[in-house]
Amino acid sequence: MEFHYATIWEGVADATPDTVALVQGDTRTTWAEFDDHAARLAAAFTGAGLGPGSKVGLLLYNSPEFMESYFAALKIRAVPFNVNYRYVESELLYLLDNADTEALVLHASLVGGVAEILPRLPRLTMVVVVDDGEIHHLRAQDYQNLVATRLPAPRIARSPDDVTMIYTGGTTGMPKGVVSKIGRTVQDLLTTTPAMIGEVPAARPEDAIAIAVRLAEEQRQFVTIPAPPLIHNTALGVGANPTLLFGGRLALLNGRHFDVDELWDVAAREHANCVVIVGDAFARPMLNGLRHGPPRDLTALALIASSGAMFSAEVKRGLHELLPQTVIADIIAASEGAMGMSISVASHPAPTGSFTPGAGVVLVDEDDRIIAPGSDQVGMVALPGGAEGYFKDAEKTAATFRTIEGVRYTLPGDFATISADGTLTLLGRGSQSINSAGEKIFPEEVEEVMKLHPSVEDCLVFGVPDERFGQRVVAVVSLVAGAHPVNTEDLLSVARPLLASYKLPRRIVTVEVVPRTATGKADYPAARDLFEAAPVDAS
Repeated sequence: MEFHYATIWEGVADATPDTVALVQGDTRTTWAEFDDHAARLAAAFTGAGLGPGSKVGLLLYNSPEFMESYFAALKIRAVPFNVNYRYVESELLYLLDNADTEALVLHASLVGGVAEILPRLPRLTMVVVVDDGEIHHLRAQDYQNLVATRLPAPRIARSPDDVTMIYTGGTTGMPKGVVSKIGRTVQDLLTTTPAMIGEVPAARPEDAIAIAVRLAEEQRQFVTIPAPPLIHNTALGVGANPTLLFGGRLALLNGRHFDVDELWDVAAREHANCVVIVGDAFARPMLNGLRHGPPRDLTALALIASSGAMFSAEVKRGLHELLPQTVIADIIAASEGAMGMSISVASHPAPTGSFTPGAGVVLVDEDDRIIAPGSDQVGMVALPGGAEGYFKDAEKTAATFRTIEGVRYTLPGDFATISADGTLTLLGRGSQSINSAGEKIFPEEVEEVMKLHPSVEDCLVFGVPDERFGQRVVAVVSLVAGAHPVNTEDLLSVARPLLASYKLPRRIVTVEVVPRTATGKADYPAARDLFEAAPVDAS
């Protein structure tokens, strides 16, 4: 049996056909239905001329159709990739053209963003629309009709060298497609995921199916809620794919904007074992929801897994107080690969930004020399292996995937220090660093300290031009509900003892909501716009 998502999922469907694979609201899709729907869509793909290597874009909200479309593409050895539904027309045109898109699956309510650009995508031969109640006039095939009328595609042999592609958020320029071999990713997940669900590592795909059967028979199926959009690699790569590899169930939220009450209601109803999030942008509202919301039975919740943004120690402590049985796994990762993890339990909450590196992970300086643990030197995190590269971008691939001392490393751009015991302390992404009078300042470090102030709900820090210093540090903050207005000096009172003076924001603008993407990541361009629009005396 191949190390391949589609092959293992087909095996799980055969072995546990009546177990629920996907749930959203009142819709419950069994493993047999999941496989059948994907096979029928796969037949439609092949009927349109798609096959191995064809690029299939998924412009979809969280839904069973997202995972079915993903599965269908994998079945025929095509390459599914994410399309951010918040992109405007020009961004969508760039991404769909860059990806060499041959098929696009999208919700009807998202048709408006792409209707005008479709004629400018010559490779695009198939558009499939998922009905979500919105009227559209696009000439396209109807998803529900295809699934209802097509015969299932026959199963085929696949290769572990088949690939998936995840488009990055574009924090260092236009989004880039990160290409990863399925076999290597699946092998890593079979080894690392079982520990999260109380099982021993799976050496073979057959072992994963055996675990799925046993968990189903013992009524211990692992249930995961991916809180961010599935277009984000945290939701898909940390939540959905690992869960399904072991016959688990995905409980998808109905809301298209994060609703903490819905999250906790679904967690209680489905007896969720895991919630996947993106740092404080999700964790802080979750904590407030627990503190101020109605009581719910959350005793099944064994794990909160986070990746993609900072997860503050004080928020972890608050969650542990209310969910003492829950382990928090804070994963340092990028679309290009995973670098390390921090495990926090009620008796030992983990500090902010400190991680145990993965096997073989090192820190390197600007000359690609490995930094010895125990120095105070700032370096770039390098992980062995990782993704294959960036689609159609040889220059960026060469810069990110490098051979150092005979080993191929991936350097996603995260800076850190490494202590004598090997612990990594993450400082931030180099693309966002601020250079003030020659001093490098990492926004995430300052943001986490600013959020220690009891009135601060969220914060983003960035640099603006300065005639004397090149750049100066500024911030936008939002305050917790009911907090009294505070001035810059008061906000800095907590930060002064913890940060060097050159790292302190010179101006702070208070906004109603600190801008973040739908996935919870910092939206620095929007934050700059809010900062620049604020009156000079606003602070």
